[in-house]
Amino acid sequence: MIRIIIALILFLSVMAISPFLIDEKGYILIAMGNTTIELTVLSAGIMLTLLFIALIISLKLLRGGLHLSFGAWNKLAFAGQRRGIANFNKGLAAYMLEDYSQAEALFAKSAIPSKRKQSAYLLAASAAAKLNLDSNTNHYLALLEKETVKLQDVGLSSIIVNIKLLMNQDKAETYSKARRLIDEHHKQIGHDARLLALEIDLCIIEQRFSQAIKYLTAARKEKTITDGVLQAWQRQAYYGSFNDIITQHNSKALFDNWQALSRKVKQQEAVLFAYCKVLAENKIIAPINNLLVPLLKKSPSSAFLKEIRSLPITQADELIVIVQKQLHKNVHSGKWLSCLGHLALMSGQYSMAEKAFGSLIKLADDDYGRQYDRQDLQALAQAHSQQGRYQAADSIWLKASAL
Repeated sequence: MIRIIIALILFLSVMAISPFLIDEKGYILIAMGNTTIELTVLSAGIMLTLLFIALIISLKLLRGGLHLSFGAWNKLAFAGQRRGIANFNKGLAAYMLEDYSQAEALFAKSAIPSKRKQSAYLLAASAAAKLNLDSNTNHYLALLEKETVKLQDVGLSSIIVNIKLLMNQDKAETYSKARRLIDEHHKQIGHDARLLALEIDLCIIEQRFSQAIKYLTAARKEKTITDGVLQAWQRQAYYGSFNDIITQHNSKALFDNWQALSRKVKQQEAVLFAYCKVLAENKIIAPINNLLVPLLKKSPSSAFLKEIRSLPITQADELIVIVQKQLHKNVHSGKWLSCLGHLALMSGQYSMAEKAFGSLIKLADDDYGRQYDRQDLQALAQAHSQQGRYQAADSIWLKASAL
């Protein structure tokens, strides 16, 4: 800018001095039709300079006005979005503070103005689910579905949350929607343990036990899936599969299916007890004895003996003999007293069950520590009831409820 001013001063100086040096003012003649304008060189230069300065000042004022108008327009145009983002952030804070009612309202209010529809609707659905408002949850999921076109639009994590929200409602229609979503992203099951877990859970709910068992092979390779979860799946999937076989066919088909399993699978306790439970429910005792007697002779763990409590074995004489032999080796063993009591109760030998549980409870009084649990007390109460000792049964029931 300084250079321009200096140049203008020099230019004007030259124009002002030059007529005196050449003793001639100099003229400029402009003709437009019948109109002529005659100017000296000096006056023309001054007029052009003034015009140039006026032009610069006008541009400066115009540009400042444009900046002002654009700033005002920006504030007006994006005020709604800023309020939407503020409500979205308030919704997140309310969600973290477990104020789910407020969080749901804020997320729903912020979805459109904040231009975060997918996140807002998903979080609103989650907040509604926390309040057990299934209709609200489904409403937000429906709005989310309208906004979702492709997987890359929302990410797999959002799809997984959507599926969980649907499955948690425990309704046939929501299970159907969850199945559709999983099938749409079926290729991702082999790449994401979370989606694989949901697929297994849904297969079990849908009673597609054979399909669930097939997925268990992949689930064992996932480090994020714990042994406890795997065993629960095995217990449900194999029990359902074995039960379907014997219901739809016969005991021979069940036996053949068991024999076809690999040795490694048959040695897994969850699978073993699922098979034994189906046998016990159908009063097929011999195969149970063939499987459990050798294992009982090897002094199994307390957890293994507790699993036997889930088997409705009505003819347990052979197993009771093995348990009594183990007790002769250690009369103060709580795990064997508990096992004996439950086997006796399930086979209708109530007096034996009463004595076994009585000895188990007495261990605590003899400084061997409390080795019984609520299920043992409940079984003892049943043994008392079966023998008509209702007052004693009520006393044990109260003790069990307080444990």
